[in-house]
Amino acid sequence: MNKIVTFWFGILGVIFFVVPSILGGFQFENYSHIQQFISETYAIDTPYGIYLRFFGFIPSGIFIILFSMSALSILPNSRLLKLGLIGFAFLYGFGNILVSIFPCDTGCNKELIDPSISQLIHTFSGAITYTLVPFCLFLIGLSAIKWKHGKYMVVLSLICGMSAFLLSMLLSSNPTGYYIGLIQRGIEISILLWLTALAFYIKKLN
Repeated sequence: MNKIVTFWFGILGVIFFVVPSILGGFQFENYSHIQQFISETYAIDTPYGIYLRFFGFIPSGIFIILFSMSALSILPNSRLLKLGLIGFAFLYGFGNILVSIFPCDTGCNKELIDPSISQLIHTFSGAITYTLVPFCLFLIGLSAIKWKHGKYMVVLSLICGMSAFLLSMLLSSNPTGYYIGLIQRGIEISILLWLTALAFYIKKLN
């Protein structure tokens, strides 16, 4: 796969996630990026939720899957890299698609009081994604030890992976807390920053 094409798969995956994450809050007069989940912007019965899902988060997941799979043919082959990138494609790429197809109930029903099937799938998928994706970053970071000029990807993978893991543990310990929106965005920033850096690394490969 062409390095430039792979690069743009990664960048578009980031853009198609970040833009609806920001714009979605404008549907509501008092939406708080600090106190509320991103998912609340495209929950069932939200005014523009279906557009955010099908023109934002689902394409993001598709681009991330394409990026991960094409990166396998460009980066130095190793078992750790395969496990990491395939895991990232499935957990984060397909995970974004799955939680978009199955949005949460209005307000995201954090206490899970009489939840819909869609809410249960959404919550379960999100929990698995946030718990396991950091380990994909760790695996890819370890494989980067053998890459040409890959030292910064090793360090960044460990930093971003650890940040995402610790924040996901904090979020799971208190999913109804005041700062849940801020914590979730911290997780996403860690993952998307890493994804952006890997895309640029691939672009610059000789």
